Amino acid sequence: MSSAVVFAYHNVGVRCLKVLLASGVDVRLVVTHEDNPDERIWFASVRQLCLDNEIPYIAPADPNTPEVESRVAALGADFLFSFYYRNMLKAPLLQAARRGAYNLHGSLLPHYRGRVPVNWAVLRGERETGATLHQMNVKPDNGPIVDQFAVPILPDDTAREVFEKVTVAAELCLHRSLPGLMAGTAGHRPQDLSQGAYFGGRKAEDGRIDWRQNARRIHDLVRAVTRPYPGAFSDLAPGRLVLWRTRVIDDATPHPASGTLVGRAGRIEIFPAGGGILRVLEAELSGSPLTAVDHASRLDGLHLPIPD
Repeated sequence: MSSAVVFAYHNVGVRCLKVLLASGVDVRLVVTHEDNPDERIWFASVRQLCLDNEIPYIAPADPNTPEVESRVAALGADFLFSFYYRNMLKAPLLQAARRGAYNLHGSLLPHYRGRVPVNWAVLRGERETGATLHQMNVKPDNGPIVDQFAVPILPDDTAREVFEKVTVAAELCLHRSLPGLMAGTAGHRPQDLSQGAYFGGRKAEDGRIDWRQNARRIHDLVRAVTRPYPGAFSDLAPGRLVLWRTRVIDDATPHPASGTLVGRAGRIEIFPAGGGILRVLEAELSGSPLTAVDHASRLDGLHLPIPD
């Protein structure tokens, strides 16, 4: 029987930990996170899964301490796995497993290395992403690839919808690769790092809409940061507009009304300065739901804030 120490959080952490348990892996310790009280917790709990299965777990603020490193090393596990664990793991932890440390990353590496890869892929209008199982080293997301599983991104998919697909892709990728890892026969192919780049974390302020972009780019931002994330927003004369759902009527064609918001015929449509037409399907204005019937006349002809 193979043994493992697992660093895990979020839905990917839960599903992949279940794969290990179903495959008979002896999970000797799980390292997870305390939930952040300022974060909306919409995902499954690794801690609860550990409680349900009587698996020892800890949730240190920093895993790279002598105490945690010593505890992990003393377990003598075959493998270390990281499944959507949020902290970087340093060399003493990565070297503690006798047969290697492996991470499941939510993109098709080497693309979208780093933070929040699903949100970045949606924001940048990608039509495909997936999950990658790779060997870990001290530099994040650049170790040899064991396996990948791709999923489509449809034009109106939100980041949460894509994340749900990536969670399944991660589970399937691990399930397919685990027998080879345990048998010592799994292939490892180096990444061509020139084909991708690193991306950083995102803040709520990054959802501010740049109306100089075209309708398609703005739509991609909306679906990348819609619920459960803070949303795409713009500060207009009547108050803060938050867009939760939109539809692209035209991608980027210049229009006489470019740079304005139009309310008419029971619809609210936005004509960005970058071209195209964006129909508002769900939004808030100053914290209240925005409806075309109530606000069409109030907003009709409103000029969008466009930096010089």
